[in-house]
Amino acid sequence: MKLLKETLKGIKDLDKEAMKKSRARIDNLIKPKGSLGRLEEIVEKLAGITGNIFPKVDNRVVIVMAGDHGVYEEGVAPDPQELTAIQTCNFPKGITGVCALAKQARADVIVVDIGVAADLKELGVINRKIKYGTDNMAKGPAMTRDEAIKALEVGIEIATEEIKKGRNLLTTGEMGIGNTTPSAAIISVLGEYDPHEIAGRGAGLSEEKVSHKAEVIKRAIEVNKPDKTDGIDVLSKVGGLEIGGMAGVMLAGAANRVPVVVDGFISTAAALIACTIEPKVKNYLFASHASKEKGSAKASELLGLEPMLNMEMRLGEGTGGVLAFNIIEAATFMNSEMITFEEAGIV
Repeated sequence: MKLLKETLKGIKDLDKEAMKKSRARIDNLIKPKGSLGRLEEIVEKLAGITGNIFPKVDNRVVIVMAGDHGVYEEGVAPDPQELTAIQTCNFPKGITGVCALAKQARADVIVVDIGVAADLKELGVINRKIKYGTDNMAKGPAMTRDEAIKALEVGIEIATEEIKKGRNLLTTGEMGIGNTTPSAAIISVLGEYDPHEIAGRGAGLSEEKVSHKAEVIKRAIEVNKPDKTDGIDVLSKVGGLEIGGMAGVMLAGAANRVPVVVDGFISTAAALIACTIEPKVKNYLFASHASKEKGSAKASELLGLEPMLNMEMRLGEGTGGVLAFNIIEAATFMNSEMITFEEAGIV
């Protein structure tokens, strides 16, 4: 709890003076004012995050959190739970979806076992296991409050270690069979939505199974009665260990003034937890893509960040976040490589 408290104390407002200077320069670049749209907004926000009107995002990393879910036993996912362990061990081999895209984006991928329901021996998987998967949230809390705090602190520690290595842009990824269920539960609680509005197909459920999934979420909320004003309570009652780890990454990014890219549906649930704990975290986040998962649009609306891309993706792992790395870097090149009207001798 000490690390979490210290991290929260370190989260400050954006540097408004740097943003003002950045906007003045952007408006004077040799182009029509506002003509590069959201690229301009990205640079201005980066200036506010970093305090630098020429921010760089050239040292990038994807932090993948892996964990299993007790609610799996309710039949909310079509794939065997063992796939969490198998796929987690594939990340260090560089052969998963996010690994392929990260190679193109010149980003590193690290994977953390924060709650896989098996002992993993693959070299390259960071072992920070809190427990062997969450408990079944349909019958009681997914984890204790202390375990939820530990999950947040694992994310903080991992992200802080990477930032100390010089990382200047992070994104969050995840691996966990069934993890769209706790994500939908978190979004349902925080947005006061009917779970039937949020629960989707996940990895490929039938419509009948999606309806069952929504009923399981509804039951979990009724059983646990999470307090929507307390992000840690929501995480512990209906969340996941990897979701807590991702939220911790976002808290650490904000405390260290390093931008964090939010991936899709599950990452957005983590962002909502982080922002419920400390609302200023939102200032340090960029939303990458509009996931094709059913409740994604409502989740993004609740977070209050508009995604950059709509690629009809729903893989997770951090894939959308990595695609957004390229756009964010493009914005910094616009800022550093273009000249102003004054520099061009046009007054």
